[in-house]
Parts: sequence; C-alpha cells; structure tokens
Amino acid sequence: MVVELIKLMIYSGLIVLISKYILVGTLRKLAENLNLKPKTVGEVAGYATSMPELLTIGASSFNGLASASMINVLSSNVINLVQYIAAISLNKNQKALRNQAIKVDIILVVFTIVIPIALLSFNMDVGKGIIPIFLLLYFFFRFLNGNVHKLYLKKEDEILERQIEEEEKWERGNPKKTIRYTLYLLVSGVLLFVVGNLLGNTLENLCNQFQISQTIIGILLGFITSIPELITFFEAQKHYKKQKSDDILGVVEATNNLLTSNLLNLFVIQSIGILIYAIVK
Repeated sequence: MVVELIKLMIYSGLIVLISKYILVGTLRKLAENLNLKPKTVGEVAGYATSMPELLTIGASSFNGLASASMINVLSSNVINLVQYIAAISLNKNQKALRNQAIKVDIILVVFTIVIPIALLSFNMDVGKGIIPIFLLLYFFFRFLNGNVHKLYLKKEDEILERQIEEEEKWERGNPKKTIRYTLYLLVSGVLLFVVGNLLGNTLENLCNQFQISQTIIGILLGFITSIPELITFFEAQKHYKKQKSDDILGVVEATNNLLTSNLLNLFVIQSIGILIYAIVK
C-alpha cells in the first residue's frame, strides 16, 4: 500500500510539471508564432488537457466499469468548473464574466454537468444509440460558442489584432517553429496520456485494496485528471496580466479551455467509452 501511495504522489506531481512547464509553455509559444486568438489557444488547451480523461474513461469502459466512466465525466466537468471559478476569483477577473459571450459559454458548461446528472439520476441506458445525439450536441454547442464570440467579442478581437500589428512583437508564422511547437504539444499530450494511465491504475489498485465503490473511483479519477485544466486556467490569466493586456483576454482563453474540455469529456470521450464498452461487453 505504501508503494502505491508513493506512486500516486509521483504521478500526480508529474502531471502538474508536464502541464505547467511543457504544455503551457508550448501553447504560449505556438500562439505567439501563429498569432492565435485567446479563444483558439483555449480550445487547443482543452483538447490537450482532455488526454487523461480519454485514457481513464477508455480504461474504465474496457474493464466493464460503465458507470464509473460516466461518473468520471461528471466529476471532471464539475471539478473543471469549480477550478475555473477559483482561478477567476483569485485573479480578480469577475468583471469579465459580465460579457455575454462568456455568460453563454458558462451556461453551455453547466449543461455538460446537468446532462450526465440527468442520465445517472434516471438510470437511462447510455448505449450506442445515444452516440449520434452526443455528437450532434457537441457540434451544436460549438456552433453556439463560435457565434456568440463573433457577436459579443468582436471589439476585443479588433483591439488584439491592432496591438499585434503595432507592436510587431510576434514573429509571424515561422513554419519550422510551428512544426516544432506542434510536436512538443503532441508530446505533452502523450505524456499526460501515459502518466494519466499509470495514475489511474495506481488509484484503482488503492481503491480495490480498500474495496471502494465505482462511484468513489470515478470521482477520484475526475479530480486527478482535472489537474492540467487547473494549471492552464491560472496560467492563461497570468499571461495576459504580465503582458498588461485586457483581463478579458485571459478569461476568454480560460473559458474556452473549460468549455472545450467539458464538451470533449461528455460528448466525444464518453462516446468513445460507450463504443469500447459495447465491443468488450
């Protein structure tokens, strides 16, 4: 048991280090090289930070723990929202939440929590038939997200573009750097994927030793796999404060990181888990 606890601490620490010093740094350099908008950076971060969930949900489904995978999704999405609120509060960026685009995004995030609660509460059959619905909802939510940003963040986008042109701070589209940073980003995702797997196995071993239920396993997995999001939420806002930019830009990035991660967890990764469970059942 002592060995498993040591492994748990080591793997958790590795996830923090990979997220903070490889993932976040690479994202920022890629964004600067390609002049990516905060919304796009947040979306890329959301894809990268969802790697641990992909692994743990896939592993749970493969092992026949279908309920644990849905609970993992729910706990991850709830924890992501709590971490996001904490990051906004500690950075004192609550005023940015008044923007209509961010309000809509947060409402969509709430739906990614309400839907799995409803499915679990009513013991609904989450079989292959729900996958087309999940995918349609994913694209519908992305459509809403894109359009509200065009409507309510147009002014901020124009200001950011003028700042980039005036300062000429970022080297534009260096192909070699783009390829290099993209590879680094993929490596960080793979590392999170591998360490998340080791961490999930260690946690399940500990839970089995203490005969802990699938519900608790799912919640604990959700907490641990949400560590990368916590790091990126804070770092996004710190970056724009250091650059003395409008605080809303850091909030836009963090919000899209949150929304992308939650949408992937519920609609895409859970669909993959359902397919895996249907195949191995």
